[in-house]
Amino acid sequence: MEEEKIAQWMEKINKAKKGSFDLSKDEDLSIAIMNLISLEEHFYFTAMKTNNGEYLNMLNAVREMRKSLLKKIVTSPKGEEWCISKHLLASSMRLIEVGTKELGNNNKEEANFYFRSAFQLYSLFFGINLKLVDVKEIKNEAKNANAKNNEDKNIGIMEKFSMVVKKIVDCCKE
Repeated sequence: MEEEKIAQWMEKINKAKKGSFDLSKDEDLSIAIMNLISLEEHFYFTAMKTNNGEYLNMLNAVREMRKSLLKKIVTSPKGEEWCISKHLLASSMRLIEVGTKELGNNNKEEANFYFRSAFQLYSLFFGINLKLVDVKEIKNEAKNANAKNNEDKNIGIMEKFSMVVKKIVDCCKE
């Protein structure tokens, strides 16, 4: 059943992009957006720590850039897809940073947990923005998983997106 769903998503992508799907530009852009979100946070904290309002001006300039770049990936958002997308990227970036710190502390198992979680969120971002699934479907699957008290199914949808993203992302395409 799961493989059938993934195959349907892949078919949907291939039809939409006529079989020549290159997500590498959007992948690079999404990483840039993650870093812009981090810059917004750093400018905020620096403004608060130094009591220097100039950092808030820089925050605003970076925010405007981030918004214009996010529009290139998050097209025609429905409901709260814009905010969901922003928060998925921000959360993914933070989990990558935590994983990197754990890796630096030689906690490889803990680092891998954070890296897998980050990739699941990152994949969910693309699952939503490639219109592979409606946000309502994600909420319904999560609700069903919680009702059955089965965490594996809740993670299952994220793993499905991760499998699709692994198949379609090729960062080496020029």
